[in-house]
Formats: sequence, C-alpha cells, structure tokens
Amino acid sequence: MDIDVKKIIEELDTDKTAVLESRSAADTAALGQRLGEICAPGQVYTLTGDLGVGKTVFTQGFARGLGVEGPVNSPTFTILQVYEDGRMPFYHFDVYRIADVEEMEEIGYEDCFYGEGVCLIEWANLIEEILPEDSIQVTIEKDLEKGFDYRRIHVKRFSK
Repeated sequence: MDIDVKKIIEELDTDKTAVLESRSAADTAALGQRLGEICAPGQVYTLTGDLGVGKTVFTQGFARGLGVEGPVNSPTFTILQVYEDGRMPFYHFDVYRIADVEEMEEIGYEDCFYGEGVCLIEWANLIEEILPEDSIQVTIEKDLEKGFDYRRIHVKRFSK
C-alpha cells in the first residue's frame, strides 16, 4: 500500500471521501501506522466497521505510528485505554458497550478529545452527538467477493 496519507488527510473535507483498498491485515496495519505517524495533538479519529473487519489491527498500526511499544488491545470492557509511551498521549476508546452518552462524561472524555494527545474511538457511530466537528472518520468494510482479507477503507471528515 503505497499512498500519501498526509496528502489525503489534508485534502479531506465533509463532501469528499478517500477510498483505500487493503489486501491484507499488514496493509490495514500499515495504513493505521501512517495515520499515527502524521497525526497531531488534539485530533480525534473515529473508527467504525462490523465485528472482525480489522479495527484492532488498524489501531495497533496507529499506535505503532505514534511510537507506542507495548501491546494494544481493544478496551471493550474498560472503554478507555491510555498509552503514554509514544510521542504524545494516545487515548484509545472502544464505546461498543456504552449504553448512554452520559457514561462518556463520567470517563472525562472532554479531557481526551480536547487535550494534548490524540484519540481513536472504535464504534464512534454510537456517540456521534459528542464528536468534535473536525474528527476524521475511518470506516472499514469487508468485500468477500474480492477475497477474505480484502478491506475497503473510507476516510473522510466528520460532519454533523
């Protein structure tokens, strides 16, 4: 996967979606890593897709791009995992089990969304009403007609 991710992100707006193809888990992780390498403090990335599409693989690549060295897993039961060993704090949310957006307030999401680190939120479609307007949406889809490992990855700016 040889793409200029920085250029893609710079050119995104709410009307334009970049569609990327991944032919393997390694491609999906590499895209995540490139985004992690170019992200800046205060950015929020959302990550959606069905179970088993590669959200965790993408996130592990993203963390690697930030310089996080330890294991990275989805915080499904804890909702938030903070990694501070990279070039900036990495706030990894998995909001699959959120029953109400008020639970995000209890976690103190605003400190993460508007702080000095970067956020990546799995299942972000469940909390759209609190997402910052300039978030970057990443949606991963399978297309089994193109192969078991094939993924179509959509990247666009969030708009309410």
